[in-house]
Amino acid sequence: MPTRRDFLIAAAAAGTTALLGPATDAFASASQPTTPVNFKVPPGACDCHVHIFGDPQRFPFTPTRTYTPEAATVDELRNMHRALHIDRVVVIQASVYGTDNSCTLDAIKQLGPRARGIAVIDEKTSSAELDRMHRGGIRGVRINLGTAGQDDPAFARERLQKALRQIGGRPWHVQMFVSLPVVAAIEKQLTAATVPIVFDHFGGAKAVLGVQQPGMASLLRLLQTEKAYVKISGVYRASSAPDYQDAAPLAKVFVAANPERVLWGSDWPHPDTASARETTEVSPLLPIDDGRMLNLLATWLPNVARRNAILVDNPAKLYRF
Repeated sequence: MPTRRDFLIAAAAAGTTALLGPATDAFASASQPTTPVNFKVPPGACDCHVHIFGDPQRFPFTPTRTYTPEAATVDELRNMHRALHIDRVVVIQASVYGTDNSCTLDAIKQLGPRARGIAVIDEKTSSAELDRMHRGGIRGVRINLGTAGQDDPAFARERLQKALRQIGGRPWHVQMFVSLPVVAAIEKQLTAATVPIVFDHFGGAKAVLGVQQPGMASLLRLLQTEKAYVKISGVYRASSAPDYQDAAPLAKVFVAANPERVLWGSDWPHPDTASARETTEVSPLLPIDDGRMLNLLATWLPNVARRNAILVDNPAKLYRF
């Protein structure tokens, strides 16, 4: 029986998504937890970093994308969160959609009041469109330089300044996926920002380099002065160890800097953005065990009150649940 991936491959080879029908449970492929959660997850716990890859016929990928993911549906996300006892979620606009936020907004609508979202915009995005997205659950904009390996501080600075101007007086924030050296290079502009800054995936830190790596001091200052948040998310992107334990010092130093400025996210459905493939070649989702990922939080942060703040209180404040 042909799989969903077979259909994606056929569509990519044809240079179109028109061959694809709606994603169904028969084609479900996104990872589901295999390890049970080993601690009490508090009511209102929030997964602050997931993506949805919908039916490409409804939500076509941008031609300028750097990879082509397998589909990952809202129903699959619900199943994953049910297994982990997660009540709330933040859907992050994936780079494969460019500035067309339709898939993200559709996912938020399906998920209802338990969901918020982060959009991607450019200079063509109107104020009216930003207001419409706010009504649809969007609470910030993402600047994603990490997926494309963009490390130019001048480019990052320009993108940040444009985003801040467009946000205006809205109760939003700017989410950034950048490397730590970029954080250090634009620290002055980040400190001057009038809205919170949220850093994805351990702030771009690499566990093998430890807590003294270049740029870490800048990130910690931004946490300490309450200018920024950092997500303990996508640990497999920061870690080079089989058990991810080399990332523990990073998580602990973030919490020590300011426990009220740390968030947790799964990074489900774990798109493989790094493997060398043609842009239109389907990139299989990584087989990550999200139960194991969540359990790391209890191992690294045994203090229940602090852990509950990271899972419930901090995201409730930032995303206005």
